[in-house]
Amino acid sequence: SQSVTLRSINLFVNQLSTMVNIRIATINDLIHMQRTNLWCLPENYQMKYYFYHLLSWPQLLWVAEDFDGSIVGYVLAKMEEDNENQPPHGHITSLAVLRTHRKRGIATLLMRRSQMEMETVFKAHYVSLHVRKTNRAAFRLYTQTLKYEINSIEKGYYADGEDAYDMRCTFSNAKVNPNNGSDQAEEEVVEAVKALNVSS
Repeated sequence: SQSVTLRSINLFVNQLSTMVNIRIATINDLIHMQRTNLWCLPENYQMKYYFYHLLSWPQLLWVAEDFDGSIVGYVLAKMEEDNENQPPHGHITSLAVLRTHRKRGIATLLMRRSQMEMETVFKAHYVSLHVRKTNRAAFRLYTQTLKYEINSIEKGYYADGEDAYDMRCTFSNAKVNPNNGSDQAEEEVVEAVKALNVSS
């Protein structure tokens, strides 16, 4: 009976270890997000940059919280505001998941939650990101799972001189109606004028 009890305990612990909660980030999470970033990525940021994101676009920062309350992943994202000639669009600043929690779909869930908020709250037409050309795992996630496409290659984008893929994912609202209906309305007017000319 003791062996059965031990097996039950081990099974319970294993089940707990797979329970990860994807939730919106709070100010208390920022230090843990920064620590996860330092552990996982060579591109690091000062704490004021995390605060800037949280204060400006709180809907776009999400964390993965393990069963014990520890933060095991995050997505840091924003809306781009530097080009008024382009439609509203978001940008993934940083995405990281601890090595111990990878290959469990956590990165996909984090990305999709942030992207959903970009599209529904901020009416973004698309989201962009940069990824190292040598990061095959991330490239596979973005292209195969999240349906990003390469927009361009930015030479020497990273501090060590490595090139980056500039990638974009177009949201469904932009695909269905990329110009807010202006082109369709113009075509309808042209067709109506043609019909009037024919009938006269």
